[in-house]
This record gives sequence, C-alpha cells and structure tokens, in this order.
Amino acid sequence: MRAPVERTLRERALSLLTRREHARAELARKLAPHAESSEELERLLDELAARKLLSDSRYAEMRVTVRAGRYGDQRLRQELAAVGVDEDTIATALESTDDELSRARSVWLKKFGTPAADAAARAKQMRFLAQRGFSMEIIRRVLRGLDDE
Repeated sequence: MRAPVERTLRERALSLLTRREHARAELARKLAPHAESSEELERLLDELAARKLLSDSRYAEMRVTVRAGRYGDQRLRQELAAVGVDEDTIATALESTDDELSRARSVWLKKFGTPAADAAARAKQMRFLAQRGFSMEIIRRVLRGLDDE
C-alpha cells in the first residue's frame, strides 16, 4: 500500500479557493498549520492575490450579496470583521446593498407579517430584528411603519 502523497501548500490553497471565496486572513488561518514558515505562507498569499485568485473585496461582496437579504448592516459588518476584512473593504461592499430599511421590512414581514398586539409581542419582534443585526433606529421605523424619508 502506498503512503498518501503530501499535498503542497499551494495545492491546499487552490483546493480551498475552488470551493468558495476566502478572505486573506481566513485562508492564512486555514493554511498556517501546513506551512513550514510564515514567510512561505505570506509569499503564497501575495502570489494568489497578484494572480487575482484571492481578493478580500470579492469575498466581502459575495458574502454581503448572499446574506444581505436576511441580516442588517451591523451583523454583516461584524461577520466580515471577524474573518479579517478591513473596514474600508466592508464599507465598499455594504454600499452595494439595498436600503437597510427595506431589507428589515422584508425580514419582519416574512417572520411576523402583522403588527404586535401587546408590549411583549413588540419586544419579541424588536429582539428578533436586533439579533439579525438591524439598528434600533431601523427597528423602530419598521415597527412604527414609517415611510423611508
């Protein structure tokens, strides 16, 4: 029986990138245990970025596009920051989304659909939207039914 061939760091990186987009810091974290040195890892990441196979902005845009229909800007911003995307890239990606108020209304309509009957139901609706990453101002406007002005 043959021993399994050890995969190179480049092969591991390409394998991960063919499955989905990754942020630079996220890919570095996944590859670090397999790299002989941090310099080798940085060289590979620089090469992948130069060849446009690795892009934080592309990752952020993809992530925001997929999750913006269900989550608010605060949650999206936190998720992207957690994987190492810089604030400027996050801001650029969030600019391309629909209006946060309309997204919050859509999420609220899908989950609840009718105004809260009492204070407890209203609090439940507020908590739900807050957990989805919408700001308190947006939540108040959705629950009051104010037009976007």
